[in-house]
Amino acid sequence: MDRVVGTVVRGLRCPIINQGDSIEQIVVDSVLKASEAEGFTINDRDIVTITESIVARAQGNYATIDHIAEDVRSKFGDDTIGVIFPILSRNRFSICLRGIAKGAKKIVLMLSYPSDEVGNHLVDIDRLDEKGINPWTDVLTEKEFREHFGYNKHTFTGVDYIDYYKSLVEEFGVECEVIFSNNAKTILNYTKSVLTCDIHTRFRTKRILKANGGEKIYSLDNILVDPISGSGYNEEYGLLGSNKATDESIKLFPRNCQPIVDQIQQMLNEKTGKNVEVMVYGDGAFKDPVGKIWELADPVVSPAYTAGLDGTPNEIKLKYLADNNFADLRGEELKQAISQYIANKDSDLVGSMESQGTTPRRLTDLIGSLSDLTSGSGDKGTPIVFIQGYFDNYTK
Repeated sequence: MDRVVGTVVRGLRCPIINQGDSIEQIVVDSVLKASEAEGFTINDRDIVTITESIVARAQGNYATIDHIAEDVRSKFGDDTIGVIFPILSRNRFSICLRGIAKGAKKIVLMLSYPSDEVGNHLVDIDRLDEKGINPWTDVLTEKEFREHFGYNKHTFTGVDYIDYYKSLVEEFGVECEVIFSNNAKTILNYTKSVLTCDIHTRFRTKRILKANGGEKIYSLDNILVDPISGSGYNEEYGLLGSNKATDESIKLFPRNCQPIVDQIQQMLNEKTGKNVEVMVYGDGAFKDPVGKIWELADPVVSPAYTAGLDGTPNEIKLKYLADNNFADLRGEELKQAISQYIANKDSDLVGSMESQGTTPRRLTDLIGSLSDLTSGSGDKGTPIVFIQGYFDNYTK
């Protein structure tokens, strides 16, 4: 009988990971145990994905607000610090902000509006139209923002992030002035010392600030790039990709992940004789239609992956073939024609009409998003995801 199932995705349970655990051994054991318990066979080009969180936990890659404060003081001294373009997140930024505040004398907090970089809204964009406010040119004080829009709570979290972030800074007796602007240069009217907290636009923001008179210009990926008094660190991403661990500490994005995925691939090959692809994944990259949140708060979807996951899909759109190339065929004749077309397709379909409508994204971004949606961020307890049939097509 022909196969009637394509891609299969399984969330795998594993032990709670603690510092010092062998993440490689735990992942391999979990995959083999699941295969035995659930009765599936491990094949070539199956994929094992591992959430970045358990990798960082095994590494013990943690830091406290005191570590953050020490690094911030070493870079800014007693200067007023412009903290600009942070995302609105209790999990992602609140503890970082506490550490920044603890290392500062005064903070000017500049928020983008109507939303942050990843789509968390302070106010609905329609409200801006009603008030005649242009978010690309207009700079608002906190008082002006409140007069126009009042107090708004986040759609999902129920938090007024303006009050919340301001309270985190003032908790340490630090003066906090809040302004609203989407122009990085605005902050230079308040201070020449700036910590830009955007993620995917940080290089442009820093370039603009330096070109317009900024003096001490840093981004989150410049904080905790080295150990501070024995802290965890990430030499490439610093605080980017960190998550709240406790009210006083964060778990950083994992570091040096490539040897981990390569080792897991090798160990699985030794155990099964199969070449399984492996990747570490963080946030997926997709947009929520209700909250308008573009999920990706990590600096990358995948910090490390094995070689077989490099590149983008090279796929034919079946419905295009059925409606155009083989519109006069039906049944088995249509199936055979499409199968033959796929078997003989070009190795690079970029620009081909037959591939239009397929997703032109990197494999790691697609698979990472699939994995993130499978494992979730709650209590599913499945930080390892096992994917089969992802590289199969209609002819397999």
